Amino acid sequence: MNMDIIERWRYPRFFSNDINLSETDLHHAKSVLRMKQGDKLIICDGKGTDYICEFGENIKIIETVKNETEPSIHIRLFQCLPKSDKMDMIVQKAVELGVVEIVPVISRRVIARSDKITRWNKIAYEAAKQCGRGIVPRVSEVRKFDEAVKELNNDTLGIIFYECGGERLNEILPKRDYVGIVPYIGMFIGSEGGFTEEEIELANSHGIVTATLGKRILRVETAPIVALSLLMNLTGNM
Repeated sequence: MNMDIIERWRYPRFFSNDINLSETDLHHAKSVLRMKQGDKLIICDGKGTDYICEFGENIKIIETVKNETEPSIHIRLFQCLPKSDKMDMIVQKAVELGVVEIVPVISRRVIARSDKITRWNKIAYEAAKQCGRGIVPRVSEVRKFDEAVKELNNDTLGIIFYECGGERLNEILPKRDYVGIVPYIGMFIGSEGGFTEEEIELANSHGIVTATLGKRILRVETAPIVALSLLMNLTGNM
């Protein structure tokens, strides 16, 4: 790896539209990171451009580079709400793995109905900073399952992971020529109880393909990590 790139990874990272730090980020830079005049930092515009800057009373741009961490696939994760704080980890790891949006979903077997959109978006922001993303993936408002399955456009490959079986991802992607281009993918992961047969049938009726992650039953917080890792690997993004 180029030494300049290695050096840049060490710089603190922030997101801003106007190359200025918010009060929260400025406090973090001064009080937590102990940044001083002349220290290097990266400010990303959230659209794929990184600005290498010098910290100070007036932030000075010293280099502009294209962010190269964004994957070539555009994945929306439709995650049925899990119990306790498991959604916190799911949001964090999904952002690290490259999703562009996380949609909390209420399905038939969802027990927890918590709505912590502000908290989850903060987690997404911090995860995007930590892993060097070129955008900040958003956590959108909670949807009911029947509303969520209707959201996918004709140019989006819908995949719903089902513990009772389905096609393997390495069979699904080549069939639809989704390797080597910039596809849009909407993936559905169930809550602790999984999906009902009726929900799978509803998803299938809207063109969403049923997929499997193997014969072992994965925990709700493990399934999205495995699914995203496989998708990224199969499309050359891992």
